[in-house]
Amino acid sequence: MKSLLIANRGEIAVRIARAGAELGLRTVAVFAEDDALSLHVRAADEALPLTGTGAAAYLDIAQIVAEAKKAGCDAIHPGYGFLSEKAAFAEACAKEGIVFVGPSPEALRLFGDKAKARALAETLGVPLFPGTKAATSLEEARAFMEGLGPRGAVMLKALAGGGGRGMRAVSDPKDLAEAYERCRSEAMAAFGSGDIYVEKLIARARHIEIQIVGDGKNVVDLGERECTLQRRNQKVVEIAPSPTLDDEMRRQLVHAARKLASAATYKGLGTFEFLIDMEAAMPEAAIAFMEANPRLQVEHTVTEEVTGVDLVKTQLRIAAGETLKDVGLTETLKPRGFAIELRVNMERMNETGEAVPTGGTLTSFSPPSGPGIRVDTFGYAGYRTSPHYDSLIAKLIAHSPAPDYASAVARARRALSEFQIEGVTTNLSFLQALMARGDVQANEVHTSFIAEHAGELAKAEAEAPRFFAGNGHAAAEAARHHVEGPAGTTPVPSTMQGKVISVDVAEGAMVAKGQQIAVLEAMKMEHTIAAPFGGTVRKVAAIANATLMEGEPILFIEEGAGGDALTVAEEAVDPDHIRPDLQHVIDRHALGLDG
Repeated sequence: MKSLLIANRGEIAVRIARAGAELGLRTVAVFAEDDALSLHVRAADEALPLTGTGAAAYLDIAQIVAEAKKAGCDAIHPGYGFLSEKAAFAEACAKEGIVFVGPSPEALRLFGDKAKARALAETLGVPLFPGTKAATSLEEARAFMEGLGPRGAVMLKALAGGGGRGMRAVSDPKDLAEAYERCRSEAMAAFGSGDIYVEKLIARARHIEIQIVGDGKNVVDLGERECTLQRRNQKVVEIAPSPTLDDEMRRQLVHAARKLASAATYKGLGTFEFLIDMEAAMPEAAIAFMEANPRLQVEHTVTEEVTGVDLVKTQLRIAAGETLKDVGLTETLKPRGFAIELRVNMERMNETGEAVPTGGTLTSFSPPSGPGIRVDTFGYAGYRTSPHYDSLIAKLIAHSPAPDYASAVARARRALSEFQIEGVTTNLSFLQALMARGDVQANEVHTSFIAEHAGELAKAEAEAPRFFAGNGHAAAEAARHHVEGPAGTTPVPSTMQGKVISVDVAEGAMVAKGQQIAVLEAMKMEHTIAAPFGGTVRKVAAIANATLMEGEPILFIEEGAGGDALTVAEEAVDPDHIRPDLQHVIDRHALGLDG
């Protein structure tokens, strides 16, 4: 292995470029048409433009393989997300004699499909919570939910991919059709597949994952990470090791993860994720396998800090043919202290505690430093963000070698207060408010903790201390475009920076309060916009595929002009309908599969 193409973007592409350089590899970055200013473009030895914008460019198998061949690369690292779990991508690489830095196509096909992974777990006697066994139709999802009883709740999940996309929790059967459609649409856009399956929702759970490394013959674990603090099924804080996991439960989880990896003769890095039901009547019924991620994880950093193992370099070396013995991993390593990763996202909390994506131009970007502090990022002063990618701008990692978790918490809290980002609103203050809570510091949390305390956290974040001077709101406010509406109308503004997927009403239409008027895509997730009041639409200011900044008007309504008499009618949803823009993604994806 001499030349490495990095088929990803952002902070993970920067991370891979650094690891490749340390191993003496020539590194080549790729970038979409709307991503030329991302820092990863400068982090590699060379950078090649891709045709297309947004995620679609990074999902184009044929184009990426062709660029690797043109650049003389003998290996491709997929990073996480995008094509990292696509067996077709690994096969396309192999067909051209290019090393795919990841598991075999067979392992990707197994673990990249959550239903197949669950079937393997069932065969091996690894515990599972109830769920469907394959791609599930809306009717089948409804039947499964009804089978759980009158208070049954479900989690809809994309069969492919991860990262919280294509996932929705549903507790009211009336919400199932809309949630199903949103999951399919998000999954199709992010992963090229809209297949969905259904699991019983575990309302109060802990989320623990085991890091596995294999060389195709043997596997070893590098301990656990706790990822319980999450919002909308996306991880917010990750910890290694878990400060409150008892030894017997840890042993069970490691045993299950190693059994699953060994059965697949696993090669490379893999993470096996489990839920622990905090309300289970019996301890033996508390643990269940959730899914496997056959790739590098966003939160690999905390494992690196407590073990001293560079997971990206390890991944590259194993892909090049080295064994676990060659890389010095023949037994489980004892963790040194605790490490905490905090995901710094471009978002703000509204008054109800809901996270709203933000965007703009970074006018100042100054990460913290000091003993035990690490920041993985692609941000820099002058960078203009894009709504076509996820909201993560940086990962702040705090490590303390001390045996008490409180030392790592204190280090993380101080680092958060020193992180200066201006021009774009971020969740730094929210993270400070979260880490200041006594129950969080004691790790007395569950997966719904943030949602349950969102209002309190939104109020508390305003009081978070900041150890620098500056005002990050001026640039964001100045970036808004001023659009005038007809006299007597009120604008309905975009609540986030995002791409307009659809405007669902026309000029002259009467709308009711709460009626869906538009769908925006922000950070790879779809958000419906509802009319805040009833009336008549007098002007539509937004068009499909346009990008709106937060606060820019979608349309203008003459309040009360006939709309107050309307009620929102339940709309029938066709689960097999595919929007034209998503059909384009499918077509592009099919071309990649043929390559």
